[in-house]
Amino acid sequence: MSNEPTDYDGAWKELMEVYWRPFLELCFSDVASRVDWRVPVEYLDQELQEIVRDSDLGRQRVDKLVKVRRLDGGEEWVLVHVEVQSQPDAGLPLRVYQYHHRIADRFGRRVATLVVLADERAEWRPDTYEEELWGCRVRFDYPVCKLLDLERAEGLLEADDNPAAVVVGAHLAAQATRGDMDLRKKLKWQLTRRLYERGYNRRDILELFRLIDWLLGLPEGLEIEFRGELNSFENEKAMPYITSIERLGRQEGRQQALREDILDILEVRFGAVPERVQSLIAATTEESRLKHLHRRTVLVDSPAQFESEFA
Repeated sequence: MSNEPTDYDGAWKELMEVYWRPFLELCFSDVASRVDWRVPVEYLDQELQEIVRDSDLGRQRVDKLVKVRRLDGGEEWVLVHVEVQSQPDAGLPLRVYQYHHRIADRFGRRVATLVVLADERAEWRPDTYEEELWGCRVRFDYPVCKLLDLERAEGLLEADDNPAAVVVGAHLAAQATRGDMDLRKKLKWQLTRRLYERGYNRRDILELFRLIDWLLGLPEGLEIEFRGELNSFENEKAMPYITSIERLGRQEGRQQALREDILDILEVRFGAVPERVQSLIAATTEESRLKHLHRRTVLVDSPAQFESEFA
């Protein structure tokens, strides 16, 4: 597992789906302060992929298009386009400029384009696209969040209770420990233990640990050691959230635990889970499908909306 490239992209997309507001508050606090959070946001993934597919710009690595309402804009909707760039790319400024205008043209709405620079080069900070020909000049500025700056702000990631800070910490730890799996195990343990010490609820502990585990994969031997330490710690705290059957490595156990987690989250959010929904969950055997349903449990507005996932 540790020999495989870290899937930064998938983890960031998960983060922005499950913890959209905390993500904005951590990385773009000024933007977050201008959003009317009383109105549910709408994710426009399919629409964004249509724009990508119809363009000549190639595949985007990590991006998200979200419809929000402005606090000061009445009924006006604003589209927030976020791109996460994990490697330096000279074509980034042109790409975000072109996507900004393609999205605006597609929806006829104003667009805020935000860029997370998640690479390891401190000096790489593109925040402007500019072109000029014969006195005709275009300049496009966009806000950026450099993750290395968050790391260097003394104590910020360690002290911040924002769940997005946990994932940013795991991302930075993954980059810093590519060649040192012993250090990776140590940092993974620190991040995991902090989930309990900060008092996150069970749902957040499971969700955040899934993203930590996603980013900080360990060789088999170190993973066994890590699980043993975690099991002892959870027994001591009498909170066996993570080291349940799905974390022991057997496929059937993982699937059953995902079903149990889905039911638990639905029950916490909506009360008793309808028997039909329970039956549909029980009949689902594909692990990737169960992971998708697990993510949807924190995004749907009702059991009926969750049931529509099986349509």
